[in-house]
Amino acid sequence: MRAFWLTLSIQVALTYCHYSYEPDPTWNIRSTSELKDKNFWFHDAQRTLFEKISMLPNQYLAKNVIFFLGDGMSVPTVTAGRIYDGQLKGQVGERNRLEFEKFDYVGLSKTYCVNKQVADSACTASAYLSGIKANYLTIGVSADVQLNDCAAAKLPQNRLSSLAAWAQREHKSAGLVTTTRVTHASPAGVYAHTSNRDFESDFDVQELGKNPTDCPDIAQQLLEDVGINLKVVLGGGTKKFLPNTMTDVYGNKGERLDGRNLIDEWQKKKRGKPRVVFNRTDLLKTNLRHTDHLLGLFNASHMAYHLDDSVDTPTLSEMTEAAIGVLSSNPEGYFLFVEGGRIDHAHHETKAMKALDETVQFSNAVRKARQLTNPWETLIVVSADHGHTMTINGYPDIDNKITGLNSELNDIDKLPYATLSYANGPNYRRFYTTLANGTVERVDLRTLNIGDKDEIYPHGVPMSEETHGGGDVAVYASGPWSHLFSGVYEQNTIPHLMAYASCIGPGIKACDLRPKTFNPYNPHNP
Repeated sequence: MRAFWLTLSIQVALTYCHYSYEPDPTWNIRSTSELKDKNFWFHDAQRTLFEKISMLPNQYLAKNVIFFLGDGMSVPTVTAGRIYDGQLKGQVGERNRLEFEKFDYVGLSKTYCVNKQVADSACTASAYLSGIKANYLTIGVSADVQLNDCAAAKLPQNRLSSLAAWAQREHKSAGLVTTTRVTHASPAGVYAHTSNRDFESDFDVQELGKNPTDCPDIAQQLLEDVGINLKVVLGGGTKKFLPNTMTDVYGNKGERLDGRNLIDEWQKKKRGKPRVVFNRTDLLKTNLRHTDHLLGLFNASHMAYHLDDSVDTPTLSEMTEAAIGVLSSNPEGYFLFVEGGRIDHAHHETKAMKALDETVQFSNAVRKARQLTNPWETLIVVSADHGHTMTINGYPDIDNKITGLNSELNDIDKLPYATLSYANGPNYRRFYTTLANGTVERVDLRTLNIGDKDEIYPHGVPMSEETHGGGDVAVYASGPWSHLFSGVYEQNTIPHLMAYASCIGPGIKACDLRPKTFNPYNPHNP
């Protein structure tokens, strides 16, 4: 055994010495001509090998856990987002890496829910936050609860507890950040229990034919139990918290029917130094070290896409930085959920460029979190709830503009086609025309605005909006016990792994396996 370790040490040392004299390793290739050199590929592979054999598992306690959720961020979305980001930076996009692609450990998560082969963001939230798979459109309740069964959703035995609840029980802080409404499906999984994800306000409950008294809405649950104990809540959705007799600071009317101003109620329930903000300016002015609780609602509904003009709207990176700043004051640590939620929305609209740009913004937020945390005590996990039907297709040339037209023409009609397209989506007539003789032909995409941020992309099956995809999604992990996230596993395994690393939750924990401190025998205290 000694000989083995000695040999391995020598090999690693020689590899290190060899590459210390090579050109500085870089992913930022700016010319495709560099890719033609066989030596480039040899040394590139050897560097990767060296990195792999140099990795040692980090088995320290995860004092902090940050879970980044790219809503709808399928593997093709990551690939296209990587290329898009690289091309924006003037690099050969295929060689670029998003921030979470630099993590040492990667796995695959199976996303189906109990009663659907292709999942939505509600049942998946139950899986990756509570560790239990559930039914389509339900949040924070077991599969014993069917859609719209409010009575069953109220039963304690049917309610699931989330990572945030587990963290709070161990005296850690918890918070959430999202670019969607804070009552939307993914963030609601942090604190809510409901038989319908669309019960965001009492108005929604009534519109869906239910009694708000019997079906507590998601917004009001933010002021109860786990929700009211969250230290940070940042996102959109003022209209879900304000009565229909009031407007928010930007003149947007609330929609609540019960007359409650949940924003005021939230502030009154908080002790210490709570702060409520509605714009980027006020968020950046916040003294995070002297803020005990932070609520930020930056739009009446979802926050604006990054590529759209918006009024004083913080980025996902800025919200992430603010959340970490507040949560870090707890010496026991924290759990933070961060969602890039508008990746999903852009895909539903088949606006591929916006989906890729939101993916890059998501990557930037991961980078900010890595800059602000210690990798020896903070576990960062990045994943998606489900995929989408977008694919990268054809045989485009290397470094072909990912959001543009393919470098090749269709071999049947000799017309161009887009590199990115969807299996289904809205407004299909934009891409087809019917001739006088009844023949249907494709529209010449050169007459459209393929590559524009608001252009919808070609698709096959006509739908009112593009659907989710059922493929596995990637899980990227860095920090304590990140090696556990390798392999292929059910999505509901993810919170169990995070809880193990952080010694929280109802299951087995890393702390359980540590050697016990030796105590001398004491006959008076056996």
